[in-house]
Amino acid sequence: MNSDQLLENEYSGGFATYIREAGNVNLIEELEISLHNFIRFVQDIPMDKFDYRYAEGKWTIKDIIQHIIDCERIFAYRALRFSRNDKTALPSFEEDDYANNTDSNKRSIQELLTEFSALRHSTLLFYKSLSEEQLKRIGTASNNQISVRALGFVVIGHQKHHQKVFEERYL
Repeated sequence: MNSDQLLENEYSGGFATYIREAGNVNLIEELEISLHNFIRFVQDIPMDKFDYRYAEGKWTIKDIIQHIIDCERIFAYRALRFSRNDKTALPSFEEDDYANNTDSNKRSIQELLTEFSALRHSTLLFYKSLSEEQLKRIGTASNNQISVRALGFVVIGHQKHHQKVFEERYL
C-alpha cells in the first residue's frame, strides 16, 4: 500500500505534514528501507556532533534519536489500539516532557541505534500482520482522525523530517 492510496478522511491536522514527508512510498518496504538508511546516516555523523546543540535549549542528536524512538512507540501503540477496533480517543503527548525525562545523552550512539532497530523491526512485524480491513480502521489521536495505515506513514515521515533537521542544523 502506497501513501497516495490514503483517502482524505484517513488523517488530518499535523499528521499531514509527516505523511507528505514520507513521500509516495510503499508502507512495508519503506519501513524497512528507512530503518537501514537512517542507521547508515547516523553512523556517518562525526562523533563530536552527537552531543552538539545548535542553540541553547535545543536537543542534541542523541536527544532527537530518543525522540524518534519515543514517538514511534506512541504511533505504533495508537495503531495497535485502532487496528483492534478500540474507539477510545487517545490524547496528545508533550514531546518536551518526554525529552526532559530521558538520559539519552548518557547513552552510546550504538545503544540508541540498537533500540531504534529493535523497535522498527517490531513495528514492521506488526504492520505485516495486519489485514487490509485493520489497516483502514480509523481512530482519534491528538484530537485528529487517523487510520492505522496513515500512522505507519507518520512513523516514516517523522523520521525523515528529523533526518533533514540533522542535515540542516547539526552537520
